[in-house]
Amino acid sequence: MHSQSVRTAVVPAAGLGTRFLPFSKAVPKELAPLVTTPTIEFVVTEAADNGIERLLVVVSPGKQALADYFAPRPDLEQALTDKGDIESLESVRRAAALLEVAFAEQGEPRGLGDAVARAERFCAGRPFAVLLPDDLIDERDDLLADMLTVHAEHGGVVLGLIDVGREAISAYGCVAPVAGDDGDVVAVADLVEKPAAADAPSTLAMIGRYVLPPEIFDALRETPPGSGGEIQLTDGIRRLVAQGVPAHGVVFRGRRYDTGNRLEYVKAIVQLAERHPQIGEEFGAWLRGHVGAEGGRG
Repeated sequence: MHSQSVRTAVVPAAGLGTRFLPFSKAVPKELAPLVTTPTIEFVVTEAADNGIERLLVVVSPGKQALADYFAPRPDLEQALTDKGDIESLESVRRAAALLEVAFAEQGEPRGLGDAVARAERFCAGRPFAVLLPDDLIDERDDLLADMLTVHAEHGGVVLGLIDVGREAISAYGCVAPVAGDDGDVVAVADLVEKPAAADAPSTLAMIGRYVLPPEIFDALRETPPGSGGEIQLTDGIRRLVAQGVPAHGVVFRGRRYDTGNRLEYVKAIVQLAERHPQIGEEFGAWLRGHVGAEGGRG
């Protein structure tokens, strides 16, 4: 066992959500529902299911609704109790009961690296996970669990990766694997942010799951603003790798939903609605009929 166990996580949720305007003008996009469950609850549930006990959500001003969502609502709970609506009562209690959730504010949009830096005191010198709320991993598939296993063996940095192919790699940060590594766990020699397809060192793109050592906070302090004048988490991780901190990537081949993209968000709703325990069967039957009726225009 090379490292401390990971019991803390950070969820950066300070973005303005401009892709979801006008909805996100008044409601944090992390509360946009997939059927009836907000996207952020899926991420927090994933953390809790993988042994995380304490989680910090980094928010921007005006996102008090996120804190409200994870707080108890005694009046609502009492009303549901009086009605005997136990199913709804359990659903509104669920988020607050998952794990300890705290909040920190990022006053200005200074990048993902700056948002993560807000968690230094909360992480208290221990390794931690970072889960981006736009990236949802299907609960039937493992990614964070595998990353934590790799971290327990090697320590250092562990990155979640997907193979996006040469044609799409320029839209992502990607890794340069150590020569000869081509399995589901690769040693990482370097990271490159959005390379041209011809210049990309691999087709392995970083997605929104990281396990990081506490040394990342010193690295972020030393990292100058990069693209868009923001502190980039990738640049901070590159600094650690250059200093000899071990870095590995776990290649994920399961089901993932990118809820930061409007089209992918709608696809995720459809896929999750088809598996929903209450409406899935009826919705699936309707969907098949709708798609078959004049090309879906019925």
